[in-house]
Amino acid sequence: MADRVRVRFAPSPTGEPHIGNIRSAIFDWLFARHNGGDFIIRIEDTDQARKVDGAVELMLESLKWLGLDWDEGPDVGGDYGPYYQSERLVQYREAARTLLAGGNAYHCFCSPERLSELRKQQQQDGSDVTGY
Repeated sequence: MADRVRVRFAPSPTGEPHIGNIRSAIFDWLFARHNGGDFIIRIEDTDQARKVDGAVELMLESLKWLGLDWDEGPDVGGDYGPYYQSERLVQYREAARTLLAGGNAYHCFCSPERLSELRKQQQQDGSDVTGY
């Protein structure tokens, strides 16, 4: 196990920064700095339909304005990049193949409507999500 704390802040570029983003970033940054660790930014940009142009830049500018700095991220690099989630799809596909091959995951062929229906039913029942 690594001795050094590594904390990740992973905003989605779907609009302007909001209090929830900023709160999470501050808490993560404080925890990393208090423990002598690394504060890392990775952009969760896989939802391309909701992506807003300029949102990443606005988020990074806002964090800089607050005095938060980061050790790894889209604009500073690092040993564990890339720092845009969409650029890591090859790695995610390989991990999924490994899970499937080992019998630790399965393909789901449910439509979005079916998943929404199941989610709604589980919320009404108060039941735990156990699979489909």
